[in-house]
Amino acid sequence: MFPNSMPSHPAPPCAFIIDLDGTLVDTLGDFVAVLERVLSELGLATVDRAFVEQTVGRGSEHLIRSCLAHVGADAGLYERAWALYQQQYRALNGQFSAVYPGVVEGLQRLRATCLPMACLTNKPAAFARELLALKGLDGFFDKVFGGDDFARKKPDPLPLLMTCEALGTAPASTWMIGDSSNDAQAAHAAGCPVVLVSYGYNHGEPIRNVPASLYIDRLDQLKLGL
Repeated sequence: MFPNSMPSHPAPPCAFIIDLDGTLVDTLGDFVAVLERVLSELGLATVDRAFVEQTVGRGSEHLIRSCLAHVGADAGLYERAWALYQQQYRALNGQFSAVYPGVVEGLQRLRATCLPMACLTNKPAAFARELLALKGLDGFFDKVFGGDDFARKKPDPLPLLMTCEALGTAPASTWMIGDSSNDAQAAHAAGCPVVLVSYGYNHGEPIRNVPASLYIDRLDQLKLGL
């Protein structure tokens, strides 16, 4: 899954790729509210917040399939659930979420370096761009890519490699900032240095068990040494 060791002193950054859910914005409330509506409309039991927190991060399709399996529903309900999910997420996007402390200040510092910045998430691109705009974060990024922009999602390295290509930077000098093993696996496989925040959604596991070059408690604590 991971290499045996990670450099404690990564190459100076030439660009930044930053995850969205669990890294910039606490969106767990959005997911819980949307899934409650979807499952209720299907006549199914709902899932609790703890289950959602441990399940998010691998894309909306994975989240929906996991929820259906968790409540013992027929997997054949997926297409209907997916359509309802998109409808409800479009209606509720951003209403039950909040920007994490230190994020705006951290993004301001990163933007002040004049280095290219991209937001890369497994959330559908339209929802991601809308959420960033709703929270006043869209102006920080040169590129925004969602889970439906590429053939594969994180933890596959393809989205990071394609994002590096779009930014015009080499993976070895493009820092990935995320909150989970999902981000770390993708970054390691792509050859990007990894910075992990301590407050996000790491599938119920301690984030410091995930190999990374740096760990931070707030985005504005990131020291670049530029």
